[in-house]
Amino acid sequence: MANYKYFDVETVTPRIGAIIHGLNLNEEISTEAFDELHEAWMQHLVLFFRDQQITHTELLRFGRRFGELHIHPAAPYIDGNPALMKIHTSKDSFRNNGEGWHSDVSADEEPPGATILHIQQTPSQGGDTLWANMYEAYDALSEPIKHLLLELTAIHAANYTGFYGDHPPQRESPRSEHPVIRTHPVTGRKALFINSGFTRQIKVLRRWESDALLDMLFEHIKNPNFHCRFQWQPDSIALWDNRCTQHLAVWDYFPETRSGVRVTVKGGRPY
Repeated sequence: MANYKYFDVETVTPRIGAIIHGLNLNEEISTEAFDELHEAWMQHLVLFFRDQQITHTELLRFGRRFGELHIHPAAPYIDGNPALMKIHTSKDSFRNNGEGWHSDVSADEEPPGATILHIQQTPSQGGDTLWANMYEAYDALSEPIKHLLLELTAIHAANYTGFYGDHPPQRESPRSEHPVIRTHPVTGRKALFINSGFTRQIKVLRRWESDALLDMLFEHIKNPNFHCRFQWQPDSIALWDNRCTQHLAVWDYFPETRSGVRVTVKGGRPY
């Protein structure tokens, strides 16, 4: 366990993920402690916090420390605040939030940089979430493939029509073009930025070429060497960086319930 000045860090895997001990998110975090937390986040990409009995107001306050809040185009929300996205899967659900590897709302012109998920109710078993390190996914590619991908742009699109039942969308389903390889604005590292949830086609390539290349990359992302896995407990919080990770929520707990609330922060236009 690594000792920081304001908290302790327990690494989940050598490549991604860490549990933060000794920091209460329901309290105002000092500038010094936040700077140290941000440093740990940049290093581990996903941070986990246990036993955080935090209100929605406190969750929003924590989110704003990372920047301007992002509003999901269509998801249901709570407390009359679109910044508080409702996350709820039960026996009555037709699907599970977060199925399939994806980066949150990458179809937006400015996709979320940070996502903060507070899970309040958990099933007796299952319901884990997996994250994948997209720095490592890029680094593991051969030099010729890297050279090819660095020249390419992909179309990301969402279709939320009826996706959340009768909940009306906040705006039109987004569609944007982003580089296949993006540069992280803080670390300067390159990361693979395509995902099966939103990436539809690579521009300038023929459709069959695009499909073949995307299928190869989607399969590449599934390599467990890039992953960490987190077992939720009530009042656990995860903070992850959508600019260099993907995640997948496992729905293996039917007919039980997993429920919580999510806050996202704008991450700027990918470049």
